[in-house]
Amino acid sequence: MPVRTAPGKLIDGRAFAAGICTEIAREVSDLHARHDRVPGLAVILVGDDPASDIYVRSKVRRTMAVGMRSFAHRLPAATSQVALLDLVATLNADGDVHGILLQLPLPGHIDVKAVLDAIDPAKDVDGFHIVNVGKLGVGRDDGFIPCTPLGCLMLLRAELGDLSGLHAVVIGCSNIVGRPMAQLLLRENCTVVVTHINTRDVAAETRRADIVIVAAGHPGLVRGSWIRPGATVIDVGINRIHDDAGSHVVGDVAFSEVRAVAGAVTPVPGGVGPMTIACLLHNTLRAARAVIENAKT
Repeated sequence: MPVRTAPGKLIDGRAFAAGICTEIAREVSDLHARHDRVPGLAVILVGDDPASDIYVRSKVRRTMAVGMRSFAHRLPAATSQVALLDLVATLNADGDVHGILLQLPLPGHIDVKAVLDAIDPAKDVDGFHIVNVGKLGVGRDDGFIPCTPLGCLMLLRAELGDLSGLHAVVIGCSNIVGRPMAQLLLRENCTVVVTHINTRDVAAETRRADIVIVAAGHPGLVRGSWIRPGATVIDVGINRIHDDAGSHVVGDVAFSEVRAVAGAVTPVPGGVGPMTIACLLHNTLRAARAVIENAKT
């Protein structure tokens, strides 16, 4: 396979997300000036998973940084499903809360689907409620799109412009990333292939692709030999590994190999991760506007 004479472009998700957050902060300030109200985001964390705690702290900090109100609910791992559903019902009814985020994973004794389905779809800023999933599936634009796929799409549009007719391969078919990502790419008029653990030859599929989105949860899965020269690669993976250099975070692609072939690639960290939180704030602003501005008309 031919190798590029220069490394592929780094897609700087951190800088892109910072620009989104600057605009969100401006719009939050404007909303407050016009209506004396600001968006409110509630985050629910059940248990003491260290990674989840880090994510929640980051979301709380960035929510407040753009001028929104943050409501963090940290519950013990032994919290019953009934108690969690009661909290969701309280947040659904709270006029100061415009968005609700349930930090996953949940303890094993709680039915995740039941709790997600209990969230008011109009406050489901993570886009996981079946109503929002269905709206995305049929091509409607009045629901909430899951934050990570939405962030990936924003990066792709910024890098490539019009995506119509491009061949896209999504590696991974989770409800959180892979499936909604495929739906978004279809809406952009891409030709879309979704691969998964039972796909016979993933590399053969990716070698044909203009766009490769990797969300498999497997460090270094995608090699440089899998990528068509000049393709755009979005690495959603976040994997902590331990080697001779110590503990560090890597993505789902063999980065140096892929960058040598690809036209552009997202780094890990600093690629998709910051976009996920920026899109969460974007969705929360949308949810708040729907309530605050409609109430004044």
